[in-house]
Amino acid sequence: MNANRPPQRRGLGRGLGSLIPTAPTAEAPEDGDAPAAAPEPAAPGLQPVAGAYFAELPVGQIRPNDVQPRQVFDEEAMDELVHSVREIGVLQPVVVRRRGPEDYELVMGERRWRATQAAGREMIPAIVRETDDVDMLRDALLENLHRSQLNPLEEAAAYRQMLDDFDCTHEELASRIGRSRPQISNTLRLLKLTPAVQRRVAAGVLSAGHARSLLAIEDPEVQDRLAQRVIAEGISVRGLEEIVAVRDVDGPATRPVRRNKPVAPGLADLAERLSDRLETRVKVDLGRAKGKITVEFASLDDLQRIVDIMDPRNRNDRPI
Repeated sequence: MNANRPPQRRGLGRGLGSLIPTAPTAEAPEDGDAPAAAPEPAAPGLQPVAGAYFAELPVGQIRPNDVQPRQVFDEEAMDELVHSVREIGVLQPVVVRRRGPEDYELVMGERRWRATQAAGREMIPAIVRETDDVDMLRDALLENLHRSQLNPLEEAAAYRQMLDDFDCTHEELASRIGRSRPQISNTLRLLKLTPAVQRRVAAGVLSAGHARSLLAIEDPEVQDRLAQRVIAEGISVRGLEEIVAVRDVDGPATRPVRRNKPVAPGLADLAERLSDRLETRVKVDLGRAKGKITVEFASLDDLQRIVDIMDPRNRNDRPI
């Protein structure tokens, strides 16, 4: 851990907006004019993003793009998005270009813009593009995403926007930010949590590990109730996994779970070490006569990656 690293920010933040300055590039003043205001610096370690800046804009100053190919929006999906915006705000800023002093045209994010209006919000986070070079903006954001310190929910929203708005592939995203594809997939799944749980993850009162365990609960009300229990009773990630496994949602956290098989000391630690080494979820079960290791994988490519790590002929580092 780098001791010079600034403390991680808490709260909902502004997703990709955290990766670029919040003012346009300052222009050189003419003789006799007052100096132009300097742009607000981005977080330490981030590179400047040429041709774009972040701003909170009034929704009324933004108009849709005349060449937007999508004209029909799924009502049920829009209702879910409106509820999410009303509860936690817009984590993925829209992308606009300036057409006048107080006039902007949408480039990307019409669903978010419409949902913001329907939710009754007056302002919306936006990346203001000053260039038509989408590739340059995408590459700059990818580079800064590699250096950023976003909370898990901001990170998930940033991944989703890079994939959707900037035509970024999973392979490119994984390669550029030094993550595995399963890590990216698991992080993206956090966006399926209920808005109430997402707020707790963004605020730091629920860890990403807790959040991933809660994804196994499909009922939104049960998911929210269990999240409240985790915070109130200080339940660990392992404890939450046990509760979810036996669906003991409303019982006390201290109630023992009945086991029909022995548990060896250090078994959970071994499973955690294997999970870290293979970058996926690993379960270690001990039966009465023999044990079993279960390794999860997301795709055939992910399975090949895991096999390459497990094959001693491909292992150059020390064994687990």
